[in-house]
Amino acid sequence: MTLTNRTLVIMAKAPRPGSVKTRLAESLSLKAVTELYRCLLNDTIALAQGLDHVEVAIMCPASDVQELSRAVAKTVRIVAQSGQGLAAGLTSVFAHFATRDHQRVIAFNSDSPHLPASVLETAFDVLEASDLVVGPTHDGGYYLVGARASHPSLFANDRMGTANALEALMTRTRALGLSVHLTEPFYDIDVAADLSQLAGELQRIPGKAPRTAKWLSEWVGARRE
Repeated sequence: MTLTNRTLVIMAKAPRPGSVKTRLAESLSLKAVTELYRCLLNDTIALAQGLDHVEVAIMCPASDVQELSRAVAKTVRIVAQSGQGLAAGLTSVFAHFATRDHQRVIAFNSDSPHLPASVLETAFDVLEASDLVVGPTHDGGYYLVGARASHPSLFANDRMGTANALEALMTRTRALGLSVHLTEPFYDIDVAADLSQLAGELQRIPGKAPRTAKWLSEWVGARRE
């Protein structure tokens, strides 16, 4: 087995109605949201597993481990986080995986299978010289955060999912004296407008996320009927 010092950890939940992509429930049924999330998650796993020399894992709430394992057909290692909420999950990622010298660990959201693989490769590369790497989203959050060590207070009291999540992280980074590199801004999938943008992108290049592309093509068709 080839040892690697690059670990990509997908932050995920079990695809359970009412617990995933809740903002999309304003536009879609809970059943549809859950089906979409399952597609996004499995395509994100495929993106991660397509990277060379990268260990892939999932971090999730302890109560979701068994159901999530079934949802992804046991294709990837699943680790239960300590505590509740995304901030606790991110803290758990680095406490669990950033334990070896020169280890580069990236926590990645579960709904960005459309992200170019080159962005993830760049994120790993910049960790050679930077303490942190962060991928900003256009709405004020971030789609990935990577580090070479555990910084337990980095996500403390972070109100994840709010429009100032990136700003809060940058403030804490400066307070800790950590160097940070920002990758290119990208969009995540929170509202119907994001879905429309993703549907257009995957209509042109469905191979980027085939499960999601198929689901979205059916969704677009249903909206036109």
